[in-house]
Amino acid sequence: MTAERTILHADMDAFYAAIEQRDHPEWRGRPVIVGGDGPRQVVSTASYEARAFGVRSAMPGVEAKRRCPNGIFVVPRMAHYAAIGAQVRAVFERFTDQVEPLSLDEAFLDVTGSQALFGDGATIAAAIQREVRSTVQLTVSVGVASSKFVAKVASDLRKPNGLVVVPPGTERAFLAPLPVARLWGVGPATQPKLERIGLRTIGDVQARSREQLEAAFGAHFGAHLFVLSHGLDVRTVEPEQQAKSLGHELTFAEDLRSPEQVRAVLLQLAEQVGRRLRSHGVRAGVVRLKLRHPDFTTLSRQRSVPPTADDLELHRVACELLADCWPGRPGVRLLGITGAHLVPAGGPVQGSLFGKPVAQRDRLLAAMDRIRDRHGEDAVRHGGERKRSNPWGPDREG
Repeated sequence: MTAERTILHADMDAFYAAIEQRDHPEWRGRPVIVGGDGPRQVVSTASYEARAFGVRSAMPGVEAKRRCPNGIFVVPRMAHYAAIGAQVRAVFERFTDQVEPLSLDEAFLDVTGSQALFGDGATIAAAIQREVRSTVQLTVSVGVASSKFVAKVASDLRKPNGLVVVPPGTERAFLAPLPVARLWGVGPATQPKLERIGLRTIGDVQARSREQLEAAFGAHFGAHLFVLSHGLDVRTVEPEQQAKSLGHELTFAEDLRSPEQVRAVLLQLAEQVGRRLRSHGVRAGVVRLKLRHPDFTTLSRQRSVPPTADDLELHRVACELLADCWPGRPGVRLLGITGAHLVPAGGPVQGSLFGKPVAQRDRLLAAMDRIRDRHGEDAVRHGGERKRSNPWGPDREG
């Protein structure tokens, strides 16, 4: 069964940083770090030029600044990245409906049933690379194999813009020379344990029987090592299920202190959540607010609403929830809005007695989305939004 499948793992190359370099040609060839360099900030993505200095995702911003003092630190533009990620996803779906997204920038594709139309796995992978470059002017690395695990390993070997094919029957030989850290579940804490008993490469693991591995690492993890080391991953590609909720949150380097600041950030969050709801073709029947104080006390409040994907309605409810749980002190370290209890957007929706008709609001919001798709997230804003914020606090004036 496994050998008959053709699975692709497609992984965009330094996705967020590559978008910034694409949008700012003067940054091409320079170390771009998406994230901040302050004490509470972490690296989201680093360009390959920044990685040459040892900068990596999830690294504290202060450490990234120390390693790469001349790096260009960029505030993340998550809504912009999500819009481009949707374009990439649309490319994948031209070749198969069996797409399992892992994040904005990577996915598994089962193209077993697509080969009569588009060619073998390698041909489809190359076509996807061309289509992605043509559509969004970015590169994607693709691994082709008979299983998800081997395809994932293959996609990571020749970045950027790599294409690695592992023909059926060659999985063990392909994996054997690679370090044990390539096995899922083998991290910084586990790797030394394997190496202490002579398991430095995946080939070393292959040389041990399942019984030996289970005796050394327990039945569950031992079996896991045996299966993956032999490339026997039989999991299927699972197309995306209907999301149960969609949300966005921001953590700030400087705590928010005033109600005006907090409400302004909530409007930005509501815009981002509303845009995601509309892009998924759903409305939220519940609005949730998440708030964290400087001492890490975290509060969550929610309210049922007539299903909505309207930014201003999300903002209105979030502000009411805020008033119920925050008297204006202490400060706010984190804010988040989530839309939950999602329903398809095509269903009937109860309108407000005095507000604009829902259909009219939908047309307005769709027009705003089209403008943002073409001209960027800052091209159009709701009236009354006086300040913008970034992931570490409101933008300063002047």
